[in-house]
Amino acid sequence: MAKLPARKLLDRYRVTDGKTFRLADHDPADVAPKLVNPADSAALLAQGVARLSALQELLYAQRSWSLLAVFQAMDAAGKDGTIKHVMSGVNPQGVRVKAFKAPGEEELAHDFLWRVMRELPERGQVGIFNRSHYEEVLVVRVHPEMLDRERLPGALRGRKMWQHRLEDIAHFETYLARQGLVVLKFFLHVSREEQRRRLLDRLDQPDKTWKFSAGDVIERQHWDEYMQAYEAAIRATASDDAPWFVVPADHKWFTRLVVVAAMVDALEKLDLKVPSVPEQTRLGLAAARAELIKEG
Repeated sequence: MAKLPARKLLDRYRVTDGKTFRLADHDPADVAPKLVNPADSAALLAQGVARLSALQELLYAQRSWSLLAVFQAMDAAGKDGTIKHVMSGVNPQGVRVKAFKAPGEEELAHDFLWRVMRELPERGQVGIFNRSHYEEVLVVRVHPEMLDRERLPGALRGRKMWQHRLEDIAHFETYLARQGLVVLKFFLHVSREEQRRRLLDRLDQPDKTWKFSAGDVIERQHWDEYMQAYEAAIRATASDDAPWFVVPADHKWFTRLVVVAAMVDALEKLDLKVPSVPEQTRLGLAAARAELIKEG
């Protein structure tokens, strides 16, 4: 049975030092042909999902670490489908998915990280962010007029504002890592042509039309600006504590393999084990067992 070469695969897409990062160096259509056989993709994904499920059970039982997976991408890059397939085998009790939309009035009345901190996973949990705090240095950077709704003091909206926000995010993620929260960030890197094809597919297939938004086409006009914003964000916030994975997204089957491999790898590094039972508790369990046998 084929086995996914996770280490080599992840080294190909993991970014922990953004100093020399260039988005142009990453091909959205890459499928690592020397590492993965497309014919094995379904079996490899099933293996990965099964392993992730087992690790998530240990994470939940230990209640010490937690995991946060952040998904960022252009529209139609496959965030929803990736989350659905990768998390298909885990216990829903230990997972929470949060999709961040445009901030409401209460959220706008606070700092930009406030709404994110409220949704962080508790110990033993896996948290999934479908979009995240990075929207504040992506869509808001491309559309700076959105800052007007945030009521940020004018004195703080200088030319270094984006640099300061990125620094704040990097410090925030380091803080989370130091509290036992494993942070993984996935940029699903889809090409402009593949996005165009998928948007047309949504229009042409009645069962997918509900996914289409005219705003997606409008945002395509800012494609280059978004790519510049993504590159700046990854360069400024990639670290060992909170790595980015620039995941090729033109082929959905490959995207899912990379994501599940990264999550499994991160949890395996925690050396999770079933919690030991204290002696006094074991005595109580033995008494309970005896009582149950007696009833039979």
